[in-house]
Amino acid sequence: QVQLVESGGGSVQAGGSLRLSCAASGRTISTYAMGWYRQAPGKEREFVARIDWNADYTYGDSVKGRFTISRDNAKKTLYLQMNSLKPEDTAIYYCNARQVFTSTDYWGQGTQVTVSS
Repeated sequence: QVQLVESGGGSVQAGGSLRLSCAASGRTISTYAMGWYRQAPGKEREFVARIDWNADYTYGDSVKGRFTISRDNAKKTLYLQMNSLKPEDTAIYYCNARQVFTSTDYWGQGTQVTVSS
């Protein structure tokens, strides 16, 4: 089992940057696909980015070219560098870990990101 704790959220003006972190505990994350999702008030949870166990990555269309996902398996930490932030990026950001062999999903508690215009 994996426990996930996000950090790094906050308030920033449009055009600014934030770096989110997701610390995993309990197991190695090397056999997990790791990802970020977000949910704005009144909206469905939205895919942001994913990085697979082999470091292949995928981004949602709305963040391509602005966000960068990375992972440090030794530190059991997932990162999301967010640049050129827009007000529409305002949401709670959730860290996800999916076990490669069982497809079991684990979620963090979320961290709030607020971008003001």
